[in-house]
Amino acid sequence: MNEAMQPEELTQEQLARMVTLMVHQIFVHHGLYFSEAIHQFGIEKALSIMDGAWEKIYKTQVRRLSKQLGFDLKDNIPQPMLDMSREELLAIIRILGMSWLATDGIWFQEVEKNYTTADAQRCAGGCIAKFCTFEAYSIKRFLELPEQAGLAGLKRALRFRAYHQINVQTIIEESPDSLVFQMNECIVQVTRKEKGLNDYPCKSTGMSEYRAFAQTIDPRITVECIGCPPDAHPQEWYCAWRFTLGR
Repeated sequence: MNEAMQPEELTQEQLARMVTLMVHQIFVHHGLYFSEAIHQFGIEKALSIMDGAWEKIYKTQVRRLSKQLGFDLKDNIPQPMLDMSREELLAIIRILGMSWLATDGIWFQEVEKNYTTADAQRCAGGCIAKFCTFEAYSIKRFLELPEQAGLAGLKRALRFRAYHQINVQTIIEESPDSLVFQMNECIVQVTRKEKGLNDYPCKSTGMSEYRAFAQTIDPRITVECIGCPPDAHPQEWYCAWRFTLGR
């Protein structure tokens, strides 16, 4: 590409590619700001800061896009989305869940390709704990759960995770103070099984993941791994976790 070229001189295809480039830049900038806020102030304060920032960012961007692309807004939600059927919206939610998983897998593979599997696992573990804290926090606000939401709140929140949209899971109320979560069909493990591969050993990552999620919903909740690869497991689930509400 000519170094002196201006955006106005780009071809139609180049302009379209520049749009996707700038969307990517905005996403990365948003994530880096959040990461730096965590570093400077800790994750709890960073989440609070992001609440205010994201509300303003979303309203500003969606209003600009609505004017440029010619769609109406209702309570800051694009009217074309509100006009979709429930089935269409649920299909989009599933696609977004798959997209989240694909992004996670691609990052893992790229780190592994450039360094080692251990490096990729270390990156994945560090990322997932922070992400699950954010994910639980955002779901908690979306569902308007109380600060100490208890096991009932956790049970509701687990069903709104990105992972829940693409996997088969069971939640068993074991006692008034505990529930058991089973991952009956994990798309990652099922895909590996279809390829003749062993289970991916995800126990350490899962421990970070479920602990971060549960304790963001309610700090009194503790997590116990019943079984998770590389552990042996029965046919009916790949991993299982016990959540107990402390007093």
